[in-house]
Amino acid sequence: MKVVNLLAVVDAAKCRGCKTCERVCPVLAVRVENKKAQIDEARCRGCNNCEQRCPESAVAMVRREEPLVVRVDWDEADYAEIVALCRRARLNPEQLVCYCTATRAEEVAAAVLQGARSPEEISLRTGARTGCKVECIQPLLRLLEAAGIQPEPPEGGWQWYGRTVTAWEIPEDIKKKYAGFYFDEDIKLLDRVVNAPLQGRRDS
Repeated sequence: MKVVNLLAVVDAAKCRGCKTCERVCPVLAVRVENKKAQIDEARCRGCNNCEQRCPESAVAMVRREEPLVVRVDWDEADYAEIVALCRRARLNPEQLVCYCTATRAEEVAAAVLQGARSPEEISLRTGARTGCKVECIQPLLRLLEAAGIQPEPPEGGWQWYGRTVTAWEIPEDIKKKYAGFYFDEDIKLLDRVVNAPLQGRRDS
């Protein structure tokens, strides 16, 4: 769950329609129309990305009149399916996948099972990737992939960093080349984390 207290507001007099804000928004809440940025207030997750990147300082973050609560209702998905999806993605369901917003793998998995088909949709539903906006796309892509979904980056978007290789995917020739590293031992440890009994809910 994330409580959003801020909202991006555009100063039309300063905006030159460069589309930087549109390209960096992790939830696609910004659209440039008639050379002026428009903010979809319902979608904005208060991440500050547009404000921080705007070359004209045309965006300001203001306090919302009413905080916006962003969360996925786990009860709308079968928790056994949530656990199975997380473990196919090599994640423990209770593992934090976005430290900035304290979003856990189980909430992202629930969002996917409820119809989210892209990192942008997941971010909109859970708040994940609306903090630092950098590395937390990795577990989101892994969970989507584990669900058989191959999303495409939004047109012109700058907020995709691709998926990095996990310990399980390191080729054998690389392991041999760097034999001094403990690849297999790392995998055994990571497998213990992935399959550790769940504390907050009944394990499946």
